[in-house]
Amino acid sequence: MPNILPQITQEDIPLIQKMSHSLAFLCADMVQKANSGHPGAPMGLSDIASVLHFHLNLSPKDPKWLNRDRLVFSGGHASALVYALLHLWGFDVSMEDLKSFRQLHSKTPGHPEYGHTQGVEITTGPLGQGVANAVGMAMASKYALNLFGREIISHYVYCLCGDGDLQEGVSYEAASLAGHHQLSNLILIYDSNRITIEGDSSLSMSEDIQQRFIAQGWEVLSCDGHNILEIHNALTQAKASPKPSIIIAHTKIAKHALNLEGSHKAHGAPLGEELIIKAKAKLGLSPEAFYISDDVAFVFASMKERGELGVKEWQKQYKNLPQITQERLANMQEVDYSKIIYPQFEVGESMATRVSNGKILNAISQALEGFIGGSADLAPSNNTYLENAGDFPHGKNWHFGIREHAMGAISNGVAHYGLFLPFCATFFVFSDYMSPSVRVASLMKTKVYYIWTHDSIGVGEDGATHQPIEQLSHFRAMPNLLVFRPADANENIACWQVGLDSQMPCAFVLSRQNLPVIIPQSEELKAQVQRGGYVLASCENPILTLVASGSEVNLALRTAQALSKSGINTQVVSVPCLELLLEQPQSYKDELFKHTKVLAIEASRGLEWYALADSVICLKSFGASGRGEALFEHFGFSVEHIIEVAHQVLGHKA
Repeated sequence: MPNILPQITQEDIPLIQKMSHSLAFLCADMVQKANSGHPGAPMGLSDIASVLHFHLNLSPKDPKWLNRDRLVFSGGHASALVYALLHLWGFDVSMEDLKSFRQLHSKTPGHPEYGHTQGVEITTGPLGQGVANAVGMAMASKYALNLFGREIISHYVYCLCGDGDLQEGVSYEAASLAGHHQLSNLILIYDSNRITIEGDSSLSMSEDIQQRFIAQGWEVLSCDGHNILEIHNALTQAKASPKPSIIIAHTKIAKHALNLEGSHKAHGAPLGEELIIKAKAKLGLSPEAFYISDDVAFVFASMKERGELGVKEWQKQYKNLPQITQERLANMQEVDYSKIIYPQFEVGESMATRVSNGKILNAISQALEGFIGGSADLAPSNNTYLENAGDFPHGKNWHFGIREHAMGAISNGVAHYGLFLPFCATFFVFSDYMSPSVRVASLMKTKVYYIWTHDSIGVGEDGATHQPIEQLSHFRAMPNLLVFRPADANENIACWQVGLDSQMPCAFVLSRQNLPVIIPQSEELKAQVQRGGYVLASCENPILTLVASGSEVNLALRTAQALSKSGINTQVVSVPCLELLLEQPQSYKDELFKHTKVLAIEASRGLEWYALADSVICLKSFGASGRGEALFEHFGFSVEHIIEVAHQVLGHKA
């Protein structure tokens, strides 16, 4: 379906300016009524937003239409503009919702949140994330275009950003990848108002943005961000470019806000009722708060009709597709478990969980076309390459380069595109670089799968800088994120089965070193993992429970055998997902631990285990360089040391 270019002439300018002025002061009224918020950016962007209105193809009636344009606001402080536009376009955002801006339980929170407000494509959160989210959406659309053709995928991805977004490193990483892949439907509109919270941007920023993006392979355009025809012409040129485009729009923050125009003081505080009334009068607007004239409302409301026509045209194209292609489109994200043929792992084998995970990924990929992903230049170590699946933009293996920051945020954009289930991978210690995007994914309950390998001091010789210690506790503390740390290859399969069923992001924390396969495959294993933890080794009348995850489970088994031989009846509980276990009713935990003393063992910081355990053997320092097995011994993860601590827990005298 062709994306028809709008025509804007000199005669249209007065009406578009009236639209812009009305939009700007609707935002100012929202901030004023809330006595909280950011009027400056919405007012500075209102001219651009009013012109962009004529270029966008959205459908308020069908907001998830696959071929809609994507509009991402990387600067969440422009939220008043987001909500005002959604209201005027006909999305499920009422005038009363605008009047409830930033209030508890309103549809219009301080920063836009996906799933909370219809029409918000993604929660961008910290500055810079939205730029990378938009790159993810553009990458997803390029891959989808290669799968299904231009009749089905012909939309654009627009992203509005500011100085703060381009100062954050994540945007630079994402822009580099976008230029490398020539994402031609990506249009970044840079609100270059040269203002940050502390004052003029020259306090901390002096690079040539134009040359920076030229060096990254982008089309660079510029315009006066308050000149209607210049904005329109820049958008038209950007849509025709074979490259991703950035439009450097020179704007004034809080345009038309009298003495506050161009001032950093207008960024994050209400303008004041008196100033708003005077400014409205100067522009010939009604002094009434939240007033939109009929002619302005009519033009903005045309988005609804335009969107409905777009959807109908697209549906005609869809119906002309071969039946098999229609089925592929419909089933890209549908998990048919009967088609997944998981690998077979026999008890007694020895294999790192990163290796078994690679085999599991390939099994899922072969059964699920929409399952795609890649690594931050670590696929051979992460074991994440999908065999015989090709490379982006024509295949399922996406090479993110050494860009963990952008990889996480791009994956959020891919997940929100609507066709794909993405995974991304790196060493666990580098998950620190991904934390902002993982947090936002968790906030949205976005289905992204994180594969973090080299999970403990078992990394060995690379030393303390590469051995994750506190990361496991950090991500376990994050709401709406399931963190799986499987004990062996078969428990790894069950973790994936639970993860694919989950409606939230999942992380798989995996070993570098070989681990013995200690758990037989069974129908019950998935149900056991769904509860977070289960008795792996039982005994009669236990007085002690050793509880562990990952590589320490086998250590717990060996210790339990030694303790039981000495007359201390000891059971072992494997906990592949601590969050799921903590959610279980107390009756299940009582049944699991049988009111025994509980000793947790984990080669990480591990303080969260005190929610269940009487004592924890964990790391109290960073790691060191040496063979993995030597480090486990050195830091007290040995049968002998655990037995010693077990006696202390049980109150036995030395």
